[in-house]
This record gives sequence, C-alpha cells and structure tokens, in this order.
Amino acid sequence: MRALRTVALSCCLFGLPLLAQVAQAAQAAGDGHAEHHGLPAAAPRVLEIGPFAVTNSMVLTWVVAIVLILGAQLATRNLRAIPEGAQNFWEWLVESLHDFLEGIIGADLVKKTFWFFATLFIFILACNWFGLVPGVGSIGWGHPDAAGRLGHLSDPLFRGANADLNMTLAMSMIFFVCWTIWALQANGPGGFFLHIFGPKGDTAGALKLLMIGVFLLVGVLEVVSILFRPVSLSFRLFGNVFAGENMLETMALLSPTFGWLLAIPFYFMELLVGLVQALVFMLLTSVFTLLICQHDEEHGHGHGHAHAHGHPTGPAKH
Repeated sequence: MRALRTVALSCCLFGLPLLAQVAQAAQAAGDGHAEHHGLPAAAPRVLEIGPFAVTNSMVLTWVVAIVLILGAQLATRNLRAIPEGAQNFWEWLVESLHDFLEGIIGADLVKKTFWFFATLFIFILACNWFGLVPGVGSIGWGHPDAAGRLGHLSDPLFRGANADLNMTLAMSMIFFVCWTIWALQANGPGGFFLHIFGPKGDTAGALKLLMIGVFLLVGVLEVVSILFRPVSLSFRLFGNVFAGENMLETMALLSPTFGWLLAIPFYFMELLVGLVQALVFMLLTSVFTLLICQHDEEHGHGHGHAHAHGHPTGPAKH
C-alpha cells in the first residue's frame, strides 16, 4: 500500500516543475487573438499575479492531482485484508501496472522505477479523460462572428492538461532527468560513456581500430537521439490530445441541430486514444530506461561468455 500512496502523492509533484514551463509559454503566447478555427494552441491565462501566470490547463492539472490524491487517501483510510470498493479498485490498478511493468523491465528495475512509471500512466490517463468531461474546453469566452454567432472559444475556462505542450514537455524533461540518474547508477560514468561510444563485439587488430571510429560516429547519433527523446515524447502526446479536442469541436459545429450526435462516436474514440497514449508514454519511457540500465549487465555477461569459451581460466583448463 505504500506504493499506492506514493503513486497518488507523486502526482502533486508534477505541478511544481510545470509552473515555470507554463508561465513561460503563456507569456510568449502574445496578447493578440489570431482568427482561427478550433481551440487555441496556447493555453489562455485565467489569473495573473505579477509576472506569474496561471493558465486554464494548469488549473485542470491541479484538479486532477487533488482528485487522485484524495481518491487514494480515502481508499486506504480503512485498510481491509480482503479489499472491497475503492480499495479493491486501487489495489487492482497498482498491482496490474506492477505486474505489467515487471514483465517488461524486470523485477530489479521495477523496484526502483515503478513509482515513476505508474504515476506517469495514472496521471496522464486521468488528465486525458478529465479533458473529455463536458464543459472542459466548451465553456468560456470567444469572439462572435458578424452574425453574432459564437463559432469557437478562444478562451475556454478549462483546458485539457495534455493539450498544452508545456505540460507534456515538462513530464518528458522530468523523465530525462530520472533516466540520466538511473543510467549513471546502473553503469557508472565510465560505463555510461562506453554504452554510447564504446565498440560492440569482439574484434582485434586493424578491425578493432576501425570499429572504434565507427562507434564513435554512431555514439554521436545516439546522443542526438537521446536529446531528441523528450521532444518526441512531448509532441506525440500533445499532438494526439490537441487534435482530438479540435476534432470533437469540429464535429459538434458541423450541424447546429445534430452536432452533439455527430461527436458521440468520436468522443468514445477519444476515450480509447487517451488510454492508448498514456500506455504508449509509459511503455516508451520504461523501454528507454531498460535499454540503458540493462547494458552493463549484458556487457558483463558477454565478456564472461567470451572468457568461458575463448579464454578458459587456469582451473577450468585443468
């Protein structure tokens, strides 16, 4: 149950690193309102306190974190040996995520990283589904056209948290920091460097020198790939959620009378997309961690295998 509380309480920590990210984006968004269709790409501000700006996506982030924390606390307030109700649901969710991740990254690594990956999944899924609650993105202020009709909202009161690029980028950067720490813990500074730039395979002579040069070039590409991961992770999640919100609004505006009916199939599709995107984000981050943390162990096994077959020790020879 400590893991359950850790998963829920860790959600509030995401809000702290997001403050600077969202405030910067809100400040850079500008004061003008360009004419466009669909929800705005930049999260509008709902409150300004000096240089600090609170956006509508930040408000929804806090709401989701509070709901998750209170839900976990209420479910674990009176623990029972045979769980039921909310306790049964939370234990099933956490245990299912633990077994799923353990099958992917192994028992040892899941002990160290489960709190983070499970928090990512639960938090992203909750944010995605909270963004589909009626009223989120559909209640607010807009600019009517010449006929006095309000075609779209330029300043919704609430906004899907993951439809704000600052939110997804902040989560990706937090993962990048954790990934670096776990990589250094698993490999050490030297092993981390060899994982990226070190030659792979058993070679000798001139071929070994050639492979060193080749893998140095490959290492440069690997560094570029590693640095690009936070960008790809953030844009993948942001793009799918932002596109889904705009698609729902477009379907609802196609017909003044039956727009609500046209949006229903896409609404259920977005429920599935929200689940899939949370799962994809968790899987990609966990696999990236597995690849870097497993390297030292595999490298050691490879050398052991070579010594056992190609260079037997003295006692084994006798």
